[in-house]
Amino acid sequence: MINEKAPNLALPYIDQSSVYDMEEDIGKVLVLTFWTSWCPDCGRDLPKKEQLYKTMDHEKVKMITINVPGRERTLEEGVKYAEKYLSQPTLIDDGRKYYDYFECQGVPTTIIIDQHGRIHDIFGDQAPFLEIVESIGRLI
Repeated sequence: MINEKAPNLALPYIDQSSVYDMEEDIGKVLVLTFWTSWCPDCGRDLPKKEQLYKTMDHEKVKMITINVPGRERTLEEGVKYAEKYLSQPTLIDDGRKYYDYFECQGVPTTIIIDQHGRIHDIFGDQAPFLEIVESIGRLI
């Protein structure tokens, strides 16, 4: 899967009626984080990603979180969590469509897509945060 062309994500935002289209961000490094509201590992990972998001050059890197309703207790819990804790753009997966496409084994899972739309790295739920940051750094 590494170095394969990533699918063109076209998913709705969790807090808007519009749909995100990944094609608009080709040329940037794209960092996707799949998560659920009930996950303790997500509770540790997402605040670190929020800090990184606030310091990142948004002309070079686009960070997006993706709630996985197919693994949530209720869609409302995902919405409440995003409203309370996330400032970066947050999308809603189509059930588990992209979660399953990227062969995620748990949450959080982080997918890094390079400037050409190819999958650069995939990090599972136990990946050290520093390894994710280093992987982004190799691309920018």
